[in-house]
Amino acid sequence: MTLVVHGLGATEGEARLPASGLPGTRVVLTLPGHGSAPDAPEGYWNYGAIAADVLEVAREVGATRAIGTSLGAGALTRIAAEHPRLFDRIALLLPAALDSQREAAATRTYERLAAAVAADDGGERLRELLAEDIPAGVDVGDYLERRAEALLRLEPALRDLPGEVPVPDASRLAEVTADVLVIGATNDPLHPAEVAEATAKALPRSRLELLPSRAPVLTHRKELRALLTDLLG
Repeated sequence: MTLVVHGLGATEGEARLPASGLPGTRVVLTLPGHGSAPDAPEGYWNYGAIAADVLEVAREVGATRAIGTSLGAGALTRIAAEHPRLFDRIALLLPAALDSQREAAATRTYERLAAAVAADDGGERLRELLAEDIPAGVDVGDYLERRAEALLRLEPALRDLPGEVPVPDASRLAEVTADVLVIGATNDPLHPAEVAEATAKALPRSRLELLPSRAPVLTHRKELRALLTDLLG
């Protein structure tokens, strides 16, 4: 039983991508403000609240393995710190933070996205910002439009999350017994490679993989699937 937790603003198709091709039962969680889920209550966007929701689902379905992307990776990191023996295997894709504040470049990106969401222009500026992160030559279909639609519901998250960290002290991860795969990117300001490296270093049974891309979920799907299958297959 594998629980899959998506990143902030993930479309429904994007949320399901990490589950593709894996054996067994896969449960793809939908966080508040995404897909058909209702909007999040006021003050929701902190790792404690998100992790509590994820933990409730993990226990309800009896998940023994978990995959988290970006925000989902942060929630799973929080759960691992508080419940170090809950999962047998964990994959953390593109962790954005660990136990310290985000770098200035990441904070500025969140601020620009939040301002674009707040602008009364039908999402035009938001789509322009999102297009900057799509590598040249990659066919993404209607992904840009769907992601813009998702983020237009998430202004509070874009404003609150930059000041949040998954764990107050990374040393709390030293007791985690799961085999952990950490996948980072080498050119992504929202998900610095240094965060992936620090996360892997804090986990005693971890493996680190860095992919040379600003958007590896779009450019390195084959490699991501192979890495996940190797861990969870």
